[in-house]
Amino acid sequence: MNSEQIFTNAQIVLADQVVHGTVVIRDAAIVEISDTPRSSAAGAMDLDGDMLLPGLIELHTDNLEKHCVPRPSVHWPVPSAVLAHDAQIAAAGITTVFDAVAVGGAIDNDDREAMLAEAANAIRDAVRHGNLRATHYLHMRCEVSNPRALELYEPFRDEPLVKLVSLMDHTPGQRQFVDASKLKVYYQGKYGLNDAQFEEMVHSRKTNQALYSDKYRQTIAELCRATGVVMASHDDATDAHIDEAETLGVTIAEFPTTLEAAKAARSKGMTTIMGGPNVVRGGSHSGNVAASDLARNGLLDALSSDYVPSSLLHGAFLLHDDDGLDLAQAMATVTGNPARMVGLTDRGEIASGKRADLIRVRRLDDGTPVVRQTWRDGARVA
Repeated sequence: MNSEQIFTNAQIVLADQVVHGTVVIRDAAIVEISDTPRSSAAGAMDLDGDMLLPGLIELHTDNLEKHCVPRPSVHWPVPSAVLAHDAQIAAAGITTVFDAVAVGGAIDNDDREAMLAEAANAIRDAVRHGNLRATHYLHMRCEVSNPRALELYEPFRDEPLVKLVSLMDHTPGQRQFVDASKLKVYYQGKYGLNDAQFEEMVHSRKTNQALYSDKYRQTIAELCRATGVVMASHDDATDAHIDEAETLGVTIAEFPTTLEAAKAARSKGMTTIMGGPNVVRGGSHSGNVAASDLARNGLLDALSSDYVPSSLLHGAFLLHDDDGLDLAQAMATVTGNPARMVGLTDRGEIASGKRADLIRVRRLDDGTPVVRQTWRDGARVA
């Protein structure tokens, strides 16, 4: 990487406006932003009028799982899966990613549970050896109704890469899956359960919820408060869910399923995050509230790509195109807002002194965004 780089003739998306101008990077940091449309400096890179955005901040992606288990019962070597996942993340314009790993699966013998330690170790090793394009952290998805959730979380209580913990409960009949028909389609499609196995799963999950959910939710939250890890609730549906989250010290309402819960979260000073696929598809696959409804009501703070990395940027543009957010506001849902939600103050914005995490974007005739180049700390990574 050159000690100084100049990007010019770009539509620069700042925190509050879009400027046709030039950005200067020195020693991996942004040092100057001007409204000079074209720099005459030697070596300046002409971006041909493309947008220059901050690198995207992804707080919750399950994408690594698809690389670790590309087909049912096919377990790919995890170090290789991490590298493939990382390359896809960078190509989607994501420069900081919180890899969501499951602490306790949704069903017995879930692949997620088996790969927890192996995936975390592979990410840790790849970070240590500088083999990754994006900056990676861990998001521990704690399934509090799982009998082993606390046991599985314990080894990570002091892990420096753990920057976010979400407290989840996917017990059938509440939160994400109030609609039994949606629940059955999801679980039978994902896990190949027959009707009898599905009914047994429902019974088992409800039994485990009564035994473990409250105790493990409280205990894991206490551990997070002691170590200063940011916490998110998950699939909140009611005022009571939000009240409980506030009591635990949760600051992020992740994927609220109703407008009521999103309003309650905002009234408690919590921020909200919704799925990019929800925006791109035009609604929730579980039949819950649409992310666009939250955006139109001023209740949406951030997007997550969830299970489709490209949906992060695509969803942000649709918030601008269809839901009334100006471009700077829409892009903040995938850059500055998520960065602030987890205390990353050095990135998420094109501003002097911030990290030179940047992406060059052009849109196709149908509006689909294309990430043409990605830089992390000023170095080209995609």
